[in-house]
Formats: sequence, structure tokens, C-alpha cells
Amino acid sequence: MTRKILFAIAILFISLKGISQGLFVNKAEVEYEVKTNMQKTMGNGRWADALRESMPQFKTGYFHFIFDNGKSLYKFDHWGKPMVPDWYRRGDEESKWYFNHNNNSFTMLKSVFGTSFYVEDSLRNISWKLTNENRIIAGYNCRKAVGVIMDSVYVFAFYTDEITISGGPCSISGLPGLILGMTIPRIYTSWMATSVNVNGGSTSAIVPPKAKKYDTLKSLGFTLKDRTKDWVESDDPDSKKWMDQLYWGTLL
Repeated sequence: MTRKILFAIAILFISLKGISQGLFVNKAEVEYEVKTNMQKTMGNGRWADALRESMPQFKTGYFHFIFDNGKSLYKFDHWGKPMVPDWYRRGDEESKWYFNHNNNSFTMLKSVFGTSFYVEDSLRNISWKLTNENRIIAGYNCRKAVGVIMDSVYVFAFYTDEITISGGPCSISGLPGLILGMTIPRIYTSWMATSVNVNGGSTSAIVPPKAKKYDTLKSLGFTLKDRTKDWVESDDPDSKKWMDQLYWGTLL
């Protein structure tokens, strides 16, 4: 066998090995850029008009999704520019989502205006519809899927089956691979993976938030509606729209 043939075989072997490793990522750290259109979430009511001048058009944050051995943690990492007021940042900075994909359960810490809510529940049962639309995100080929949560909130997601874990940002999961891109128009927010580091992330951080008592998603929904029932003004229709967005965002 000539040297040229041996060299060609070696190159082919190395290429195939790299491809096979890329197709079966089961441990990594993913960074997402999360962008919310603040101007649209405010609506046009009196409350919105009073705050509009102090708010940038977009709130941009960066979150990390770390996974290994069928478990994952999604949490805040840092802010982009321009900054939003401190009181509007705390909820994002303190919230965490832990998943145990081996037994289909998750634990969530959600901070809402300084109050911490702990949720322990089974994974959301999202009915996904796959499409034929594809795009490349963070170097991975992704396929588009459309799902509905909380009865009427549409989720548009791009997932890759090259990363084996069935997860994604916040509590969204259930696709045959990791969600790398997502938009939820009703809360004017998008999530887009900027990098996938197969050698990064501290897997020791993948632990559930601890509490003495946990809500379920359903009981948290009841609590939230009860505590905010007086926040809607009958002469300000935008206040109901804002409260709906708060409700969806808290249960996400």
C-alpha cells in the first residue's frame, strides 16, 4: 500500500471520528442570548407611558445551559448593553431551572418582584409539530418545530438532534434534541444560542434549587392570579395585557 493511500485513509478516519463525535454531544455548556422588546411589553397605558423614557427598547441577557448525564441547569450569566433598571433585572438574575431528564422532572426557582417561588413538577407535556424548515445555529443544523404552552401561547423553536439531550431554555423541552433557537411572540422574547462548548461548564453546578416547600406549576398559577387580581384596571385594557405577560413569563 503506497504512502498516499495510507495518508488518505488516515485523513478519512480522523474526519469520520470528528463527525461522529459532533453528532452525539451529551455533555456541554450552551450560551443563549435572550432578547426582550421592552417597548412592546409595556403596551400603551398610563403605567407604560410613565416608564417608557427610562427603558431601552431591548433587554438583552446571556444565560447558560449546562448538561451532563441526563441532567441540566439553565441560569443567568451576564447582561448585555444597554442596562435596564435594577428592579427589572433581579428576576432574571435569581431564577434557575433544573431538569432531570432521566425521570422527566424539573425544579424551578422563579423570582418575581423580590419574592422567590420554588416549583417541583413533571416536565411540560408540549404537543410539538415538526416542520421542514431548517437553519444553522451555533454551527449546528436545526429543524423548526411549533408548540403551544399554557393553552394559547405559541412557541417557535429550532432544535438539533446532533445534541442528544431533549431540553432547551427555561422549562421548554420535549423535542428530539436540544433547542438552540426559540421565540415566543406573545412575550416579545427570543432565545438564540451563541456558542456550544463541549469542554466547558462546571457540571458540579447541576443541582436543583432547594426549598422546604414546593409549588407545582398549577398551584403557582393560582397563587399568582390571586395575588395580582387587583392589579388590572378596568379603564386600562393594557394592564390586563401586561398581567398576562407577567403570568406567562413567570410560569415559563
